[in-house]
Amino acid sequence: MNARYESAKEVYAKLGIDTEAALAKLQNTRISMHCWQADDVHGFEGTGALSGGIQTTGNYPGLPRTPDEVFADLDKALSLIPGSHKINVHANYAIAEPGEVIDRDTIEPRHFKRWVEFAKAHNCGLDFNPTFFSHPKAAGLTLTSPDEDIRNFWIRHGIACIRISEHFARETGFPCLMNIWIGDGFKDVPADRMGPRMRYMDSIDKILSCGYDKSLVYVALESKVFGIGVEAYTAGSAEFTLSYAMSRHLTPLMDNGHYHPTEVVSDKIPALLCFNDRIALHITRGIRWDSDHVVAYDDETKEMMKEVVRCNALDRVFLATDYFDASINRVAALVIGMRNVQKAILTALLLPNEKLKELQDNGEFTKLLALQEENKLLPVGAVWDEFCTRNNVPAGSEWFKDIEDYEKNVQLLRK
Repeated sequence: MNARYESAKEVYAKLGIDTEAALAKLQNTRISMHCWQADDVHGFEGTGALSGGIQTTGNYPGLPRTPDEVFADLDKALSLIPGSHKINVHANYAIAEPGEVIDRDTIEPRHFKRWVEFAKAHNCGLDFNPTFFSHPKAAGLTLTSPDEDIRNFWIRHGIACIRISEHFARETGFPCLMNIWIGDGFKDVPADRMGPRMRYMDSIDKILSCGYDKSLVYVALESKVFGIGVEAYTAGSAEFTLSYAMSRHLTPLMDNGHYHPTEVVSDKIPALLCFNDRIALHITRGIRWDSDHVVAYDDETKEMMKEVVRCNALDRVFLATDYFDASINRVAALVIGMRNVQKAILTALLLPNEKLKELQDNGEFTKLLALQEENKLLPVGAVWDEFCTRNNVPAGSEWFKDIEDYEKNVQLLRK
C-alpha cells in the first residue's frame, strides 16, 4: 500500500470510517456501461441518422463502423475502468448473419451471441433496451400509435426483447434489467393527452402478458419531459411511467436528464426506495436540457450516490450510465463517465453518514453543516488511487496515455 493511502486511511479512521470496508463495497458494485456511446447510437442496422426525439452532436474521428470495432473500443474502455461491471445493450445492436434480413420484431437471442460471448469473457452482466426509435415505423408514434399495425409491430418488438433479456440473464448469471423508453409525443399542444397514454398502457400490458421469469428479468419504465420534435407533450411522462411501474410492480427508472431543469433525482431516490424493492438510475449530465453530456464528478452525481449509499441501497439500485457525446474521443467518454460514477460512490462510502444522521435527528444543524463542509476536503483521491492500483488499472490521469496511444494506433486508422 502506498504512503498516501496509509495517511488517508488514518484520517478516515479518526472519523470512524473503515476505508477497507468502503473499498470492498465499491469492488462489489457493478455499473452498467452503455454500449451506444461507442458509436453515437448508430447500432448495426445501417439505418442512418437518429430519429425519435434524440440527437448526437459532434464528428470526432475514429467512429467504429463494425461490430469488431465496437467490441474493440468497449474492451479498451473496460481495461481502464476498475472493477467488474455490466454492458447495457440496445436492440439495434443485433448482429444478423451474412445475407440475413431481420427487423426489430423478429430479433432473437442468437442475434446477440457475440454480446454474450463478450460479456462472459469480461465477467460482465448484460442489460437490455428495446429500440423504439430510428426506424421507418418510428417516424411518428410507436406504442401509442392509433395505427394498430404500427402498434402491434412494436409490441412484438417488446416481447422479442423480453426473450433476449431472459437469455442474457441465463447465459451470464446476472439478472438483466430491460428498460422501456419511447419518444412518443407531439411537437405542439395536443388535442388529446389521455388517449395516447391509454394506448401506451395497453401496449405495455400486452408486452408483459407474454410471461417471463421475474427472477431473471427486471422490466423498467423510463420517463422523459420532452425531446426534439416532441417539445409540447410526451406520453411517457414522469407521472405516467411511475404510476404504471408501481401499479404493475415493475422497476421505476429515473434518468437524471429527463426532468425539469430545477428537479434533482437525488431527492427522488429515497422517496422511491420507501415503496420499491428495486429502482434503476440512468446517470447522465444535462446542461440546460437533456443534452446527455459525459457524467462528471459534479454535485448532483455525488448527491445521487450519497442517497444510494445512505439508504443502504447499493444492492437495490440498478446503476447505469447513459450519454452520447461525439465531440470527443468516444472511448475516453466511456472511461471518464464510468470512473466518475465510481468516484461518487466511493465519496459517499467515505462519509460519516451515521454521525451526520445523528446530528440531524438531534437538531444540531450548525454542527451538521460544519461537518458536511469539512468533509468535502477529506482525502478521497488517495483512496481512489489505491482502488485503481488494486484493480490493475492506471490511477489518476495516467489512463489517458492509453487513450492517446489507442487513438493514434487504432481509431485514427479507421478511414
